[in-house]
Amino acid sequence: MTARAGYQASRSAPDSVVAALGAPACPDAGCLTRPGDLAEGCAALLAALPYPAALLGDAGESIAVLGANEEFRRFADELESSTPPPGEARPGRSFDWRVRARAMFAARRASDRFELEFAGRLGARVFSCAMTWVEDAGGEKTLLLTATDRTSERKAESTLRKELLTDSLTSLPNRVGFVEQIEALVEERKALPQKTGHAIIALDLIRFSRINESLGAMAGDELIITVARRVKSVLRAGDVLARIGGNEFAIFAQINHGLSELLQIADRVRKTFETPIRLSNYLISVEVALGCALAPDDDDDDMETLLRQAQAAVKRAKKSGTLEVYRAHVLREALKRFTLENRLREAIEQGALTMAFQPLVDLQTGAVKGFEALARWEDPVIGHVSPVDFIPVAEESGLIVPLGRWAMCECAQTLADWDRRYGELMPVTMNVNLSPVQMVRDNVPRAVEEALRYAGIDGNRVSIELTESALISDPDKTRQLLGALQAMDVTVAMDDFGTGFSNLASLQSLPIDVLKIDRSFVVDMIGDEDKVAIIRAIVSLAGALGMETTAEGIETREQAAALAQLGCTYGQGYHFARPLPPLDAYRYWVARSSETII
Repeated sequence: MTARAGYQASRSAPDSVVAALGAPACPDAGCLTRPGDLAEGCAALLAALPYPAALLGDAGESIAVLGANEEFRRFADELESSTPPPGEARPGRSFDWRVRARAMFAARRASDRFELEFAGRLGARVFSCAMTWVEDAGGEKTLLLTATDRTSERKAESTLRKELLTDSLTSLPNRVGFVEQIEALVEERKALPQKTGHAIIALDLIRFSRINESLGAMAGDELIITVARRVKSVLRAGDVLARIGGNEFAIFAQINHGLSELLQIADRVRKTFETPIRLSNYLISVEVALGCALAPDDDDDDMETLLRQAQAAVKRAKKSGTLEVYRAHVLREALKRFTLENRLREAIEQGALTMAFQPLVDLQTGAVKGFEALARWEDPVIGHVSPVDFIPVAEESGLIVPLGRWAMCECAQTLADWDRRYGELMPVTMNVNLSPVQMVRDNVPRAVEEALRYAGIDGNRVSIELTESALISDPDKTRQLLGALQAMDVTVAMDDFGTGFSNLASLQSLPIDVLKIDRSFVVDMIGDEDKVAIIRAIVSLAGALGMETTAEGIETREQAAALAQLGCTYGQGYHFARPLPPLDAYRYWVARSSETII
């Protein structure tokens, strides 16, 4: 029977092609197990065919196409043309169902699944195929092939995959497509005899959001497209440009001469932004931050890691204003900060932080005037974490708002607990630090009012410490905040005074009650006339403005005596006590309240 013999029209042809492949009898009848219900169903299907089947090939190894419409007919013709006759090799033809069947038979597998792709008359065709052994009532084994046309699905998948890997605005690869493409390039070049290096240059458009805010999203899109064209125009053949974020781009470059070549490429990219970009009637000067990461010689790092290293360098470039090259410790620091952020978030949610309280002592009488509250964190995984490490992370991540609110509530509750222990109101104040970030992001007066009301504490027993830079950065907003705190009788102290650049006119107009002299002036002040002169000037300034002073970092009796002689009001430091847990701080006050010795 010929390839086209035996076809009949069928209006209800199945979606998949089903074929029976005759195979030589198995020499070992027990070598293959019965396929079960599937085999019975296939055998029944073969026996119940209402129409003849088309046979392809010779009688020993034939294929019967169990379908009668034109689509199945084309498949039969294409499969026959794609299958080389025994002993004849045909270039470009990788599929031979005879080889596949024998391999399955030798491996004693009852079934096999694979995908068949070959060039048909209408272009490339893809079929999802499965083979299984069936046995008829007489015990004769037959190999059954099912094939479902997946050509349209594969084309749709290919189109969708291309869209997923491409930035729709610039038609450049996106982050995923970029990493995939350069990984393939690196693998290809590993096989070359000459070994070359590679690097990634990342760039970020600084203050890009101003364009969207001022000129609209369409102008922002036009700027992105123009930037992509400019950068691409200065790249070499073989370099790959991608848009990996809203205003972030990355360049993959093959490097033959080390860091010097990488810096030359980065410099060409930088110079392309020296000319302003015209958007409508505006000339826009575009500032970019550039960061580079050169792959190590051993090439252990993958491309995703190299890209993160370049982005870490960009982050440093935003601060330095110059081209930055990745250094190993930068990414380690970034990972450390990321870990700290996640652990800190859990600690705040679970109430795992504690407060310690350092006494504020009247330098003239030796009485404890109050305590400064300091956050402490002992993590079960990473151990003790200093405030110097976790406070910046909290400010950068926004966790400073819940952390600051927790600190305010904890301090107010501690004061209330001390009052209950003492049996009446203790004559002490509680100093709480307020971050500049919380000043901007939080409703501080409401947070303070809620903490005081919940604990039943009056505002005059709380002092808010603000840094000098926070107070003078936005005088008008600061004045409103301090006015609201003053209305609740809350005292305001300027922390670390003397380390910034205070505007004395603003300082005079702000309702500040205390200037805290930074510890850098107190340390080694004995014998240092310059530091003594600075402290004397600060004390004099505070007195002229009707303010009190507190000296930080007092470590010796001599320092305390010298500060008292200079007229400083209060002092704190290890000379008096280290930061203490709540109960120890209360006992310290009780023991100290009857003493007057410094």
